[in-house]
Amino acid sequence: MKCVLHWFLGWTESQWECFLWDLVCKAVPGKVCSLESGLEHLVMADHPPSIFQCQLRLWDQWFQSWAEAERNMFLHRLEETDPSFVARDYQEVAGTAGKL
Repeated sequence: MKCVLHWFLGWTESQWECFLWDLVCKAVPGKVCSLESGLEHLVMADHPPSIFQCQLRLWDQWFQSWAEAERNMFLHRLEETDPSFVARDYQEVAGTAGKL
């Protein structure tokens, strides 16, 4: 958790947007994340992944292994770090209500 929070502080605004979308997808996976949108993040390239892409992969692996209490603790710590970011995450998740 400390690593991800540290990375978060160094990310650009566009990287925060990508991370926000990932958080929303993790909160309501069947509503906003389709196979098609997931495939958009898979890029075949001749160059190695960026540091940010590697960080997101590690984040995903770690998040998947966390229990629900740990996931909630992470969100709480992220909220302490950047309350407006987490408020936007909650707003985006709430915006999925009623969507199939």
